[in-house]
Amino acid sequence: MNKVTYPKEVLEKMKEIVDTCMGDAPPYCEATCPMHTDVKGYVNLIAEGKYKEAIELIREKLFLPATLGRICAHPCEEKCKRGEFKQPMSIAALKRFVADNYDNEKDWNLSIETEKDKRVAIIGAGPAGAQAALDLRRKGYNVTVFEKLPVLGGMMRVGIPEYRLPRNIIDFEYSLLKKIGVEFKLGVEIGKDISFEALKKDFDVVLIAVGAHKGVVIPVPGRELNGVLNAVEFLREVSLTKKANIGKKIAVIGGGNVAIDVARSARRVGAEEVHLVCLESRETMPAHTWEIEEAEEEGIIIHDSFGPEKIIGKDGEVVGFEIKECISIFDKEGKFNPQFNESNKQILEVDNVIFAVGQAVDNSFVSDGMLETQRGGRFKVDPITLQTKLENVFVAGDASGRSTIVIEAMAEGRKAAISIDRYLQGKDLYSDREFEGSYETWLETEIKDDTPNLPRVETTKVEPSKRILSFEEVDLGFNEEQAKEEASRCLKCECRLCVKECEMLKDFCNCPKDLFEEILETGEIDPKIPYSCNMCSQCTLVCPKDFKIKDRFMDIRKQMIKANNGKSPMKGHNAIEVHQALGFSKLFNIAIKDGKAKKTKRVFIPGCSLPSYNPYAVGKTLEYLQEKLPGTGAILKCCGKPTKALGQIDKFKERYAGLQAEIDRLGAEEIIVACQSCFLTISEYSPNQKVRSLWTVLPEIGLPENVRGIGKNSDITFAIHDSCSTRDRSDIHDGIRWIINELGYKIEELSYSRENTRCCGFGGMVVPANPELALRVMKRRTAEAKSDYMVTYCAACRESMVRGGKNALHILDLIFGGPWTSKSKFPGVPSSPITSWANRYKSKREIKKRK
Repeated sequence: MNKVTYPKEVLEKMKEIVDTCMGDAPPYCEATCPMHTDVKGYVNLIAEGKYKEAIELIREKLFLPATLGRICAHPCEEKCKRGEFKQPMSIAALKRFVADNYDNEKDWNLSIETEKDKRVAIIGAGPAGAQAALDLRRKGYNVTVFEKLPVLGGMMRVGIPEYRLPRNIIDFEYSLLKKIGVEFKLGVEIGKDISFEALKKDFDVVLIAVGAHKGVVIPVPGRELNGVLNAVEFLREVSLTKKANIGKKIAVIGGGNVAIDVARSARRVGAEEVHLVCLESRETMPAHTWEIEEAEEEGIIIHDSFGPEKIIGKDGEVVGFEIKECISIFDKEGKFNPQFNESNKQILEVDNVIFAVGQAVDNSFVSDGMLETQRGGRFKVDPITLQTKLENVFVAGDASGRSTIVIEAMAEGRKAAISIDRYLQGKDLYSDREFEGSYETWLETEIKDDTPNLPRVETTKVEPSKRILSFEEVDLGFNEEQAKEEASRCLKCECRLCVKECEMLKDFCNCPKDLFEEILETGEIDPKIPYSCNMCSQCTLVCPKDFKIKDRFMDIRKQMIKANNGKSPMKGHNAIEVHQALGFSKLFNIAIKDGKAKKTKRVFIPGCSLPSYNPYAVGKTLEYLQEKLPGTGAILKCCGKPTKALGQIDKFKERYAGLQAEIDRLGAEEIIVACQSCFLTISEYSPNQKVRSLWTVLPEIGLPENVRGIGKNSDITFAIHDSCSTRDRSDIHDGIRWIINELGYKIEELSYSRENTRCCGFGGMVVPANPELALRVMKRRTAEAKSDYMVTYCAACRESMVRGGKNALHILDLIFGGPWTSKSKFPGVPSSPITSWANRYKSKREIKKRK
């Protein structure tokens, strides 16, 4: 076969699929996760009890699964489709379950690429710095991490209370970095122990990931008093010593998660009364709802919609805190501009006031002007590469002002590592970076109406009265039963509806985009792929984008025919070529008028497959039509659909012209067809002809008197297989059911019937091209039927049902061959092509008898 070329309009239609197909779209949770963890994958592994596999999948993206399982702000849950029921998946808790119980360091991946002679210095051992260190070390770089603190973990270690994140968890998970060769220098302060300039000189690249370890104190009168603290200092002291120099009554300013951490920690280091004052209302507090609820359970008194007036002192010490009602926080332009009700003030008797209103970056280790900075001491960076104005200096995490939660800081670390790796290799830093960090997936799914609203499984927590007595972990997580129950709630969001439905697509792609992308990129595709399509349009039926995949495969077939000198590239299609040659030969063709009538008003066209199966039924049908509708002739000639299905359009048009000539010669005004393919083909290519289905004509003229009720005593229930060719013709579906009811047989409706019917497996000339696939489609279809007996109104479909393992009849067998019971001998499949052609010749003779 010569090289296949495609017209521009064909390529454009393929490109539409490539550009907008949702088959490869990540679930909402995965796209939202800054690290793009395969949430759906590991959650469903948990549901299946495959816990080791689940933690292995998590660790492909995250080295802190147990840590994140406890303290991640889980933006993924905010996009969970279960959230439409107000009950999103408990994703973080599921991650924690497998990490706590099945994460074995012996299973960790310690592989690194070939060692490189480049050295990278990272300032800060928090989540951003650690993630960058891990990724760069895996690339083979020599990585040294400098940390001011005496411990690893950064703000996770000294900013998140131990009752939320036990320190042994951090140590265990950070040990991976040491195992693969990352060097840590703890207690080393850049700018004091080592100058930034020296670091920059000694290393090929420097990554600044220092976090925001500087507390913010807003200008409130009295802020200079002893007993006024900031959240960063307070939490650091508590984290390192489990103590704090505070009194019995405390006020915390702020409404975020840090403020909640401060308030709850204060209770654990001796405070008996803790007030939390915030400008926001209870409903709009930035802290997570569950954090607020747990704080209140522990006795924290929340003064929402209040702000600071002044801190009251005596002898230089804090003795009180005056607050006033906040009536609005932002002005009409959306700018921060709190307004207060000066007539509603309160005084709280307190020993300490702790500000939890924000954090800043301590950038004093960098000489003035060396790097550009912005509000809060953060460094200015290129938003895509995280590179500073110094080409070998990068910034990640809180220090860049681009992350606010741990998982975002890790994503920043990974982004920085990618940039550093490219920089050291002299590669482009900007290409292919659009899917780093959180992004909106192009997936569009709807929750089905029958989806059960399963309640979210809650983790077990320590009793409030007990938990305030120590820094022991409060949230105890899931047990196995809870984890499996929660994991089973996952809706498994994805599209791929066409692949789930189509046996052919399952064999050749993850989604249709893959197939057409290959053509657009290479211009090539295995001929077996387009010629394995049944052309049933079931994929389009389920596709949210209404892609006409069948039409695209037909486009490919047409171009392959042109490139192969008019012949199919599939050897198996030689049989189709022979079939069509004989199907249009005079030996097997006949066209007759109704000799008993003055004028032939209509013609009956039985098609190809029916005459090759049951000549008697062909003759009896014509005879009955002539009785009820005088002036009915007949044409035994193929409509050419098999030729068209191969993609031989020119040859098809030539052959169809022969059929049209016979219709014109007989002068018929109406055509009655028994074949669904003929119905569609003649309707399309003879638009001026009135084309009717036999299955809508029979209900109009009635059934022969002698067959009405013939099956009422039968012990058989017939499952109906509807033809996919006419799935959109409800009149045909109704007609078939009317006929069977008139005959008296019982009916079984399949799950996929009428407009939703599935292909029998015979369509698209797939049988000779991919017989294994065709048989699988046939067996899938017959497996839907509970009954062992099926009825169709297409002889090819009938043969498919038999090959699929059922006793099957054509509906004309019921009319002209009954009654049928379980003791009847049911027809099988033709023993050879000769049998079919012999029947075809007999059909010609049956028609000739009615001339």
